[in-house]
Amino acid sequence: MTKGFKTPILGAMVTFGLAGGKGFDPLVLLLIGLGVEACVGEMRPVFRRIPHPVVVIGRLVEAMEIKLNRENRSHMDRAVRGFFLTISVVGLCAVIGWGVAWLTQHHDFGWTLELFLVVALLAQRSLYDHVYAVDKALAEEGVESARKEVAHIVGRRTDQLDGCGVARAAIESCAENFGDGVVAPVFWYVLFGFPGLLVYKAVNTMDSMIGHKTERYRAFGMAAARLDDILNLIPARLAGLFIVLASVFAPSAKPFAALKVMLRDSGKHRSPNAGWPEGAMAGALDLALAGPRRYAEHIVDDPWIGDGATQAAPQDISRCLYIYVVACLINAMWVAAIAMIRYGPGLH
Repeated sequence: MTKGFKTPILGAMVTFGLAGGKGFDPLVLLLIGLGVEACVGEMRPVFRRIPHPVVVIGRLVEAMEIKLNRENRSHMDRAVRGFFLTISVVGLCAVIGWGVAWLTQHHDFGWTLELFLVVALLAQRSLYDHVYAVDKALAEEGVESARKEVAHIVGRRTDQLDGCGVARAAIESCAENFGDGVVAPVFWYVLFGFPGLLVYKAVNTMDSMIGHKTERYRAFGMAAARLDDILNLIPARLAGLFIVLASVFAPSAKPFAALKVMLRDSGKHRSPNAGWPEGAMAGALDLALAGPRRYAEHIVDDPWIGDGATQAAPQDISRCLYIYVVACLINAMWVAAIAMIRYGPGLH
């Protein structure tokens, strides 16, 4: 990692971040983290040897859920215990996050730990890689292989999806996860530093594990699901806006339709947040997204978002990824803009 900082741009950012003897500036660290994560992605060789931070959080949630969420307890009891789990995990992650941030500001090389964790907790490159894998499989290996790839990034059943269904599922996942995997972590880091990022990832992990409307989790996971909805309210809308802006620079995309569909159809989604980036992507690509979907335990009969075709094609995944990359750049640019505003007067 040190070798990578010998490049002029990252070297200058490190020097800038350390200037003034007040520790490493969080916004500069975040920008470096975004750049490094775009290059290294999931760092699989590293996390084959040590557990990923999200995996650690997941194991903690799983262990507590087994102890607290007993079937013989009432719904109210399970809801209270779920609230206790949520608050406990959030509090623990806030303390750990504060400790990491303190180390960054008070130790000459403390920032290396925070940078490593920031890179691990961002998902812009890994999301691109997973969606691209679906695109490649669909184009070169056929539907069966593409179903296996898309199963890594969606919660619905994929065994009965045709090529169009696979492509649409990949595009929907790319749009939705751009919000909660890229924009939201950056947003909460900008507001509260590393504690904000770690708490958000903990809440998002809890929501994915226990925030389901099934008999087992409807009461127990209610607190985690509601908190996740609250934390994504602003980031989801920012994600939709970034996709609209990105579509201006994407060939064949429709930015005005992206804005129109996002504002008109975002409320049709069962999630109060996912409809914003999905609506923007649907309008930009002239597709209809969401709609009826089959999950392991139930079928969701949601309305369509967008006025376009429901039959997505492999080339639509490529167009989606183009918009996604530009939107990620826009996401980094607003962080850079805040950093420049903060340091602007001191640079003269």
